[in-house]
Amino acid sequence: KAVVSTQSTGELDLRDRKIPVVENLAVTLDQFDCIDFSDNELRKLDGFPLLSRLSMLICNNNKISKIAEDLYAAIPNIETLVLTGNSLEELGDLKGLSKLTKLKYLSIMRNPVAAKNHYRSYVIYTCPSVRVLDYKRVKQQERVAARKMFAGKKKAAIEAAKTFTPGEPVKQTPADKEAIKAAIAKASSLDEIRRLEMMLNSGTIPGF
Repeated sequence: KAVVSTQSTGELDLRDRKIPVVENLAVTLDQFDCIDFSDNELRKLDGFPLLSRLSMLICNNNKISKIAEDLYAAIPNIETLVLTGNSLEELGDLKGLSKLTKLKYLSIMRNPVAAKNHYRSYVIYTCPSVRVLDYKRVKQQERVAARKMFAGKKKAAIEAAKTFTPGEPVKQTPADKEAIKAAIAKASSLDEIRRLEMMLNSGTIPGF
């Protein structure tokens, strides 16, 4: 179903439809400001036609492990991108975000890559237009430190590094802990509560 808000912006609601790939969006005639792909089966962020009007893309809780390097050509005016709860593993997997020059708000929380050394600095350096990363405002001193860290050939070397092994637990961030606590509050069974409490107390998220 398509849900168009009563305000000046339009939203295409494609949540929870078991969608495996992005396709057939040309039929929307580029009339939406926001598309919500939450809770689907997407594995790669690609397949978009030119959507010049699109400014917000929500893709949390999918299985995205790849981002097309030419994504910028299809969604050049994207300002908000939510990739929370996907399967991005390596810093190099985020290179497709680097040419989204109008991107301001970005969330990559609860992806294995978010536990990588230098993750935040890498994203700040790679996506200089981003103002808020993982719901935390980017500070000027972070930008300066990121530029120093990734000057010259260091960026390519860090992109190429692969230190995450599938199946290894990922360390929880403070935001992950809050999300787990919220899930406990909403849990509908004792087994689910126990599982979430064990996850919270362990300080890690089970490997993907």
